[in-house]
This record gives sequence, C-alpha cells and structure tokens, in this order.
Amino acid sequence: MTFAWIVVRPFMACTGNKNGKAKYESKVPPFYYRPTYSDCAVLREQWVRAKYEAKEFVYIEKQEPYSSGYREGYMWKRGRDNGQFLSRKFILSEREGVLKYFTKQDAREPKAIMKIEHLNATFQPEKIGNPNGLQITYLKDNSTRNIFVYHEDGKEIVDWFNAIRAARFHYLQVAFPGASNADLVPKLTRNYLKEGYMEKTGPKQTEGFKKRWFTLDDRRLMYLKDPLDAFARGEVFIGSAENNYMVLEGLPSGTQGNHWQYGITIVTPDRKFLFACETEADQKGWIATFEKIISRPMLPQEYAVEAHFKHKP
Repeated sequence: MTFAWIVVRPFMACTGNKNGKAKYESKVPPFYYRPTYSDCAVLREQWVRAKYEAKEFVYIEKQEPYSSGYREGYMWKRGRDNGQFLSRKFILSEREGVLKYFTKQDAREPKAIMKIEHLNATFQPEKIGNPNGLQITYLKDNSTRNIFVYHEDGKEIVDWFNAIRAARFHYLQVAFPGASNADLVPKLTRNYLKEGYMEKTGPKQTEGFKKRWFTLDDRRLMYLKDPLDAFARGEVFIGSAENNYMVLEGLPSGTQGNHWQYGITIVTPDRKFLFACETEADQKGWIATFEKIISRPMLPQEYAVEAHFKHKP
C-alpha cells in the first residue's frame, strides 16, 4: 500500500473528497506545483505530506521555506568534470534576482550566478540516478548550462523546486503586470518535450554520424555527448512552418555514415540538420514532437531568441 493512500484514506473517509479538498487546499499558493499521476514519486509524496501532515495550505506561515523570497541551504551537486556529487551551498534571492552556489563554505564569491529570468528546474530521477534528482538549467552566453543536484530529504528538494517557482512567479508578475495567474503559472518551470539518443552529422553532411543525447526544451533542441553533460555540444532553434521550418521523414538521397536507419531531416532557413533514430518508433515519436512545435506560431520573444541564437556545429 502506497504512502499517499495510507495518508489520504482516513481524511477522505472522514470528510469526503470535496470537503477535504476545500479544507486542506484552501491556501495553496498559485506557484506551488500540483503534481499529477505522471509526475515522479517525490513530488506526489511531498504534495500529500504538505497537505495532510504539515497542513501547509491551511496555515500560511508554514509556507515560509519556499515563499519568503530567500532560501539558503546545501544540496549535492554533480561535478562538471569528475561526475562526483559534492555538497554545495546554494542561495536563492528574489531581491538580487539570482540563484547562486558556492564551492567552499566560506567563499565570498559564488561559483555560478543564475538569473531567475532564465532559470528552469525539472525533476530527473532516472537520468540523475537518485529519486530526488533535480536538473536546474539557465542561460550562459545564450547557451544552456545544466546543473544536476539532489537532496536526501524529499521535502528539502521539493521546497527548493517550489522556491524557484515562487521566485519565477514574482519575477514574471513584475515583468508582465497585466498577466493573470493562469497566464504566468505555465511559464514558471517546464518539463522537456522529449529526450533520447539519436545520431547526427555535421554541417557539411560528409562526416560520419555520431551518437548524441538530445533534449528538446521548447524550441531549443540541444545535443550532448552524455545526458549529464554540463554544456550541450550544440543547439538548434526550431521555429515555425510560417517561417520556413519543416521536418521531413528520412534523409537526403546519397547520405552516408549513419548506423541507424530511421532518418529525420530538419529544414531551417539556413541549413538542413540530419538525424537518425535506432527504431521506427523513436523516429515517429521525434517527428510528431517536432511537427507539434513547428505548427505553433512563434511568439514575439521567440523571434528575439531566433535572432540571437548561436548554433555550435
């Protein structure tokens, strides 16, 4: 029997689902992530604990760890070069508009400064190899930087996640003063549209195909040598059909060097990108995802991203 059901059943039996929800979810902050059945276990478990054990959405003062605008603490962070997880001090400050971390306990200067404006966080327990694994990303010189962290305590890592969402929410409220909560909440954090291995070749399309890990983050298609790399080897902007972007099944005639047979061609205004999938199912899954993005008209801010986009071949 799962933890969630053990906790929820007595309350549902006593108050009924509707009455229980009215009481125990009466003061859920708009930025607090409400997990679904498809989310990872730590999100679902901590949501139940927050509601029924801690009663965080009944007593607002209990929301301080993630709603105060400032959070300081330690998380285990994966080293960029050696892959080892080491304890690192993190500070999230809405006043400064940044998340930063320090490599030494007494260090005055942070190792990295991440602007809340460009911050994202998504749980990745399988990729990181820890049930509480969190992937934090931000932009550095218009390229995506990945940080992989975890905390032994499920509440701590979920509080960090919701603190990031709170900071993003308050930033967006200032940036877009006329926007409603319904408009802002989907922009707080985002899961990747698709991830997995494909093969790719270079811009000249004459060198051999190399196996790479691909991550599709909205309109950014990133490819990495390893799923846990700090930086992508390159990024491709995926625009819209009305701006001459398209995805084609297969590879151009005469293409050589691919070990996997199920090809995909992405056509952009500047060049073609050639990929190959191991299975037909993978190919169809990627194509369907690309088509969904390309069919969506670009927003004004996405034109700015496209204009300043740097692709690393």
